[in-house]
Amino acid sequence: MHGSRAGSRACPRLDAQNPIRYRARIESSFCISVSVNVTQRATPRCGLLPGLDTKGAHVTAITSPSIDDAATRSALSGLAPLVAIILLSFSSIGAPLPVISLYVHNELGFDAFTVGLVIGLQSVVTVLTRHWAGTIADHHGPKAAALAGVPLTAAAGIFYLASAWLPGAPLHRLAVLLLGRIVLGFGESLFLTGTMTWGIGRIGAARTGRVMAWQGIAIYAAFGLGAPIGLVIYRMLGFAGVGVLTVALPLLALVIVWLLPAVPAPGGDRAPFYKVISLIWRPGTILMLATVPFAAMAAFLPLDYAAHGWAQAGLAMTAFGIVYIVVRLVGSHWPDTHGAVLIVGISLAIETVGQVLLWLAPQPWIAIAGAALTGAGFSLVFPAMGVIATRQVSASQRGRAVGNFVAFFDIAIGLTGPIVGLLTGAFGYDVAFLIGAIATVGAALLLPAVGRLKTA
Repeated sequence: MHGSRAGSRACPRLDAQNPIRYRARIESSFCISVSVNVTQRATPRCGLLPGLDTKGAHVTAITSPSIDDAATRSALSGLAPLVAIILLSFSSIGAPLPVISLYVHNELGFDAFTVGLVIGLQSVVTVLTRHWAGTIADHHGPKAAALAGVPLTAAAGIFYLASAWLPGAPLHRLAVLLLGRIVLGFGESLFLTGTMTWGIGRIGAARTGRVMAWQGIAIYAAFGLGAPIGLVIYRMLGFAGVGVLTVALPLLALVIVWLLPAVPAPGGDRAPFYKVISLIWRPGTILMLATVPFAAMAAFLPLDYAAHGWAQAGLAMTAFGIVYIVVRLVGSHWPDTHGAVLIVGISLAIETVGQVLLWLAPQPWIAIAGAALTGAGFSLVFPAMGVIATRQVSASQRGRAVGNFVAFFDIAIGLTGPIVGLLTGAFGYDVAFLIGAIATVGAALLLPAVGRLKTA
């Protein structure tokens, strides 16, 4: 074989009578595609095809789709549809979140522990299914995971509607609501793991941090903007109106999922749960502890406002969401420029100050300032720790790594609700934010261990 690299295949012979497509492997990740309308006999050579007579021929160089598309696609075009999917789907999670506490406590008549249990149940289910969802994304493709998860998210809204309309005892209505939270846990696990793995496939593993950053913006924009929208709809239409919103938004997302081209499944050997967790538990634990303040706010801030006689609890959640997004947009490159550990350390300090302000707030404007600082501090923890987590595993395990990393967020939501619910019954709703401050201090203490992990 003339001019070939070791290990290359022999070149096929060109037929001078018929147009053909000829593919020659040059490198392991690069192909040349030559469309030839042969007008005279030519003898091709492999490698860079130095002897090919291209008169009358059209020559085009391409890379294999999975590499070329990811390398050349812009982050905007690659991630915009996935951001839309997450924003719509997570809005159906964020909008009911502050409403559920009011519905369970005020309408159904249950205590703060039950409020925390209802809110946390979804996250418990999500934690238990994240590794399974990651395996689906790795072996059947991220689109398959999203196609399964988004409709389940919409189905949760049907249970919310049934709980609102069902005649009968509050316990029966609570049971239906809990079923909806379980279904939502399965749905969120699938669609979020799928879309994050899909994003990495669309723009490349080298830009994993950007995937985490932009999809994280969509998640917390959905919480920050969805919370006040949910509260407004609840005041106007009741819990049934929130249920309708929960059904409608994921169905819009499903259209985008259906139309968006799939990326190849990473495949690879199945990695046991304990092996993946052993590689990512340190950055995951920091995410979990940093999420406790958000979980406490989402579950108990409306009740805390009501206990103080303050109105417009949604403004505090909106302040959290807006500042979170602004910091993410402005500072998404800071972990790469200044180091993830340093940026997360500063972020946790800011988040702690925000929680202390919420704990001690004598006026609602101070509580809003505390919520804004909490959003500023929490903003960069997710992408910075997410990049470190995904760099601990091989490409074939990336879906499971993403799924299990995000599961630490769900653990925080699942545990914070019932645990803080018990303590607020004894010490008041303000104690939720003291617990948030203690959690962020704990995350800061773990940072030196994360600094010793592989970061490139």
